Amino acid sequence: MRVGYIGLGSQGGPMARRIIDAGFPTTLWARRPEAQQAFAGTPARFAASRVALGAASDVLGVCVVGDADVDEVLRGPAGALAGMAPGGIVVVHSTTRPDTCRRLQEDHPHLHVLDAPVSGGGRAAAERALLVMVGGEAEILERCRLVLAAFADPIVHLGPLGSAQEAKVFNNALFTAQLALAAEVHSAAQRRGLDPAAMATVLRRGSGHSFAADVVARNGFHLAPLAGSAGGLLAKDVGILADLLAPAGSPLIDMAETALAAMGLARTTREDHA
Repeated sequence: MRVGYIGLGSQGGPMARRIIDAGFPTTLWARRPEAQQAFAGTPARFAASRVALGAASDVLGVCVVGDADVDEVLRGPAGALAGMAPGGIVVVHSTTRPDTCRRLQEDHPHLHVLDAPVSGGGRAAAERALLVMVGGEAEILERCRLVLAAFADPIVHLGPLGSAQEAKVFNNALFTAQLALAAEVHSAAQRRGLDPAAMATVLRRGSGHSFAADVVARNGFHLAPLAGSAGGLLAKDVGILADLLAPAGSPLIDMAETALAAMGLARTTREDHA
């Protein structure tokens, strides 16, 4: 099975590396040519264009940032999908609006689209321990499961196309809300005169432990430092979920917005992605 891959950043790079190490004939393409330099000396081939990448791929993995990026690299006469043969599988690892993946399938009925956002980071991919959520036909997932298993454990099938994107933004909105709660716990404990480092140990080892509490402690017990790293992506994903839940409000969104405000950010809106 020939595998193509677009998106060789901090998340996608380790995923592509694991696919290559697993022995799949792999072809790469990147918008930034320097991103390919890390793969010099590997068996991977480098496509001269997105169309050429599609032509070299039975399974095409995509790990770019968001909706506009997915459309940019895949669509149009110069996009990767223009080169793929009928029956090819497109696996969108980017976190996007569910409709983005559904429209790709509607517009390219000769191909099979799976939405497969990930959680865990590049290190988890390198350790073959990345969580991969998958939406789409179960039969199509089984056809490319070995490719995903090169970097993923577990692989969780959520249901129809788009359902994995919904699961991902629920997950990220919960994490964002937990950041706000964890920051408030640390702040309140300090106001009571408790030692911050000792309190961080309590939250790490006690029943109130959460990954978010560790993140807050590592960032000096403030959320502002996260604005330049994870903040933008969290704002995007909270915005996607808020749109999916609209017009009803949700305490989850309210608490997530509290965390974003502490970073100096606001959730993005559908218009921001238009």
